[in-house]
Order: sequence, then C-alpha cells, then structure tokens
Amino acid sequence: MSEDRLPQSPKAEKAASPLTAFLAAVQFLLLSPAFIRREFSNRELGTSVGYYPLVGLLLGGLLAATDGLLGYLFPLPLRSVLTLALWIVLTGALHLDGFLDACDGLLGGFTPDRRLEIMRDERVGAYALAGGFLLLLTQAAALMAIQNSRAIALILAPTLGRWGISLALTAFPYARASGLGKTIKENVGTAEAILATIFAATTLLGSTWLDRSWAPLTAAIIASLTWWAVIRFTLKRIPGLTGDIYGALNILIETTALLVFAALEYHYG
Repeated sequence: MSEDRLPQSPKAEKAASPLTAFLAAVQFLLLSPAFIRREFSNRELGTSVGYYPLVGLLLGGLLAATDGLLGYLFPLPLRSVLTLALWIVLTGALHLDGFLDACDGLLGGFTPDRRLEIMRDERVGAYALAGGFLLLLTQAAALMAIQNSRAIALILAPTLGRWGISLALTAFPYARASGLGKTIKENVGTAEAILATIFAATTLLGSTWLDRSWAPLTAAIIASLTWWAVIRFTLKRIPGLTGDIYGALNILIETTALLVFAALEYHYG
C-alpha cells in the first residue's frame, strides 16, 4: 500500500470515532475526495483498519451496480473488461502497484535487504511486467466466466481482500523500521481484527444467503488458504510484511475468489 495516501499527524493521540475511522479507511483504500480535511492521528489510522472490509463491501457494491448497468449495453467480454478497469480506477491502482513491486522484490534479489530495496524502487522489472499481465488477464478471464453469481462475486472478493489486509496487519511483523505502514501496524490491535472479521463474516453470510449456494463460503475458505500461502512465502524471503505485500495479498485474495466462482459455475452451473 502506498505510504502517502493518508496524511499523518504527529500530534497527541485521540480516540477515533467510528465515522472518522471509516472515512480514513475510505480515503486510504479508494480514489475518493478527502472527506476529512485534516491530518489523521496515529490512533485513527490504526482504528481505520477494522473498517477495511466495509470499504471492500462499498467498492464491491459500486462494481456490482455498474456491472449490472453495463450488461444492458455490452456483451459479457467487454462488460467484464470495463468492470475490471473501473475496479482498478476506483482503487487508484493501489493494490496493483503493491503486487507489481512485490513481484520484483520477492522474486528478485538474493538477500532480504536487497529484496526490500527492490520493492522501494519505482522502476518496473521483468517479474512485475509478467506478473501484472498474467494477473489482469486471469481476472478478466475469470469475470468473463462468471454469469450467474456476478454481483455476489464482485461484492465478496473486495471484502475478503481487505479483510486479509486487516488480519495481516494485526498478526504479523512489519519489515521496515519506519513509514506509514509501520505507524498503522503499531496502532492496530485485536479489536480491529475482530471488527474487520465481523464485517467480513456478515458479508459472507449475506452473500451465501443471496446466492443460495456454497460458492461464497468455498471462495472464502480457498482465499484464506491463499492468504496464508502468500504470507508464508513472504516471510521466507523478507523478515516481515510491507505495504506492497498488503496490496499483493489483497489482489491475490480477490483473484482467488473470482477463480473459485468461475470454477464452480463451470462445473456446476
């Protein structure tokens, strides 16, 4: 995740109201107006982590609504590509950028310090180019393969992805000594993880009820396995997580969820 999406206040800490924390999460994770025109305290940045899945739900709702409207104008392939393009635009390519940097950093370099240095480099390498191309191709193809549960898939995938970020921030060390990610990490606790899980679980239950199938639950389980696999691989390469890794986690979880919906629809209709 980008280190400059939110202003950070060095002033004294104060309790974060739910609305402020939610708007901080929206401002950080989505391309949106600055609803609160002041710097956020460290505590507010930490509290906002609990609302990340709710921002995912908001994003998913926007994507599902737009995709439904596009269905009246365009055939499924073009509709899917346009929906994916909107997905990237609404997030400011934040998580895609993290994925690209993670590809170059984790797959290149021979030492943990060198890998962290590569992830800070703004230049795009061969691993990032190949990884980004394959990722977007996979996401577009998955969307084209989903017809019956498109709205559910579009709502659930972003929610699960941001839930993954919330849990990773809470449960695993941060690799760098300073930065916005470090500040957020230091102000996140069990309460934020529980709140994020409540939002994600509520969305999952609602998705399961609306879809009348096990597809949402299956997607959540397999996406959780992806979350674990990516973190374990990362910790073998560098001594902790970074903002780029959080972005990569999010987008890989989203992609996994879409693939599960596509696979289940292909096999079971």
